Amino acid sequence: MRSYVAMKRIFSPLLLVLVLWNRGGATTPLTLRVLTYNIHHGEGTDGRLDLSRLAGVVTSVHPDLVALQEVDEGTERASGVDELAELARLTDLHAAFGKAMDYWGGEYGVAVLSRWPLLRTHNDPLPNLADHEPRTALTVEVAVGDGGPRIAFTSTHFDQARDPENRLAQARYLNERLVREDDSATILAGDLNARPDTPVMDMLQERWTNPPAVDPSPIGPSGRPRLRVDYVLIRPATRWRVVESSIVDETVASDHRPLLVVLEWTGPR
Repeated sequence: MRSYVAMKRIFSPLLLVLVLWNRGGATTPLTLRVLTYNIHHGEGTDGRLDLSRLAGVVTSVHPDLVALQEVDEGTERASGVDELAELARLTDLHAAFGKAMDYWGGEYGVAVLSRWPLLRTHNDPLPNLADHEPRTALTVEVAVGDGGPRIAFTSTHFDQARDPENRLAQARYLNERLVREDDSATILAGDLNARPDTPVMDMLQERWTNPPAVDPSPIGPSGRPRLRVDYVLIRPATRWRVVESSIVDETVASDHRPLLVVLEWTGPR
C-alpha cells in the first residue's frame, strides 16, 4: 500500500501537467486553409455566370479564409446581383467587400470570406496611374479558432498593364502598409498579375514568404499554357509551416484557377 501511495504522489502532479499542457493546445497543431480565387465576376470560361458553381468550387476545399478578386456588386453585367452576399449565403461564411471603383451601375472590387467573424475591416486604395483601372486591398482581422492567433488577412488585385510601374508601386505600398516588425500573423493573398520571376515578386519576397505552388496541370482554361499570377504570401516565416500549396484543377468556373495553401501556426496560441 505504501508503494502505491508513493507512486500516486509522483504521478498525480505529472498527470495534472500533461492535462494542462493538452488543454493549452500544445499537442494539437492549429491548421489554416487559405484560398485565393479570381472569380471573373462570376462568369466561367463557358460564358455562363454561375455563382452556385463558384461556391461549389470554394466549399470543395473547405477553406477557412478566402480572398476573392473581380467581384461585382449590383452591376448590370451581373444582372444587379450582390455577388458577395450570394456567395456568402451559398458557402455559409462571413464576408466583407472592398470597393475598387464604381462600375456599370454598381461596384467592382475584391472581397474576403471567413469561417470566423470579422473583427475589423479596412479598405486601402492602391497607388494608381491616372489612366489605369483603380485597384484596392481589403484587410480583415480574425481570431482563429479556440486560442489561436489574431490574423490580418488581405485580399488584393494588382494592375494588369504590360508596364510594371504600377504594380511595383502597389507592391511597395503594401510592404509599407501591412508589414509589422513583430510576430503578428499576416497573410496577403490575391491576383498580383506578376510572374514569380519578376521585380514585383522580388520586391514582395523581401518581406514575405511565398510558398511554391504545385500545379496539377501546365495548361490553362483556354487550352494554352498559363503563367502563375495568383499568390498567398505569409509572414513571419518563423511562425508558419507550409503543409500544402497547390493550384486547384478547376478550369471552367472562372478564367483563373484557385490557389489553396494549407498552413500550420507554430507561434504562441
